[in-house]
Amino acid sequence: MPPVIRIQNLVKTYLMGDIEVHALKGVNLTVEKGEYLAVMGASGSGKSTLMNLIGCLDHPTSGEYYLDGINVNELSRNRYADIRNQKIGFVFQGFNLLARTSALENVELPIFYDRVHNIKDPRAKALAALEKVGLADRMHHEPNQLSGGQQQRVAIARALVNNPSIVLADEPTGNLDSNTSIEVMEIFQKLNAQGITILMVTHENDISRYARRIVEMRDGLVIRDHPVNARRSAEEDLQALKAAAAESLS
Repeated sequence: MPPVIRIQNLVKTYLMGDIEVHALKGVNLTVEKGEYLAVMGASGSGKSTLMNLIGCLDHPTSGEYYLDGINVNELSRNRYADIRNQKIGFVFQGFNLLARTSALENVELPIFYDRVHNIKDPRAKALAALEKVGLADRMHHEPNQLSGGQQQRVAIARALVNNPSIVLADEPTGNLDSNTSIEVMEIFQKLNAQGITILMVTHENDISRYARRIVEMRDGLVIRDHPVNARRSAEEDLQALKAAAAESLS
C-alpha cells in the first residue's frame, strides 16, 4: 500500500512584483496511513504553503506530490478538484461554516460537490459524521446557535463526511479557549485511534504534543522530524481539569 502522502523536493516560489519569494525550497515528506502529524514553524516558515499544496489548493513550482499513489501534478483541472473533494478533509481555524444553514446541511456540503456521487444518502452520511463528533443532537442548529467548540466539531464532521484519505487541520484551536482546544484534541485523538490520518498545522507547542509526530519547518525547509515523546492524552487532561474545577467548588 502506498503512503497517503509522498512529497519529493517540493518547491514553491511566488513572484511579488519583481521579487521572488521562495516559500518552499525542496521539502521531502512521507505520511503513512494512520499517522497523526503536527507541522510547526514560525510565521514565514512555509508550513501554510505546504498545507495548501498538500490540500490541492495550490500548485507547486516544481517537485513531486503523490496522494494515495496518484501523481497530483499530472492531473487535469477537473480531476484535481475531484481528488481534493474525495480524498482530503479540511478543518480551518475560522470554522468556515455557512451562516443561516443548519449543522447537518453544512456537513452535507462536500457530498454535493462530489461529481462521482459515491454517497447515495447524503443526509444519513452527514448525520453519522455528526454522531462521530458527538453533535447529532445539534444537527438543526445554525452556527450562531453553537459555541466555538461546537462549530469546530461541525467543521470536523464536514471534513470526515466523504471518508477522506487524510484530514488537514489548519490551526484548528486558534480561535478556541484552552478547555475547548483540549476537547477538539480529544476528538482528533479518538479519530486517529480509529485509523484516520491527520496532519495538523499549529504554532502551539502544547497542542503539538497531542499528535504522534512533529515536523518542524524553518525558511521553507523541514529542519526536524521526530516522534512525540511523552505524548499528551486529551482525555486525561480533560479529566484533570474537571477534577480541579470540582475541587475549587468544594
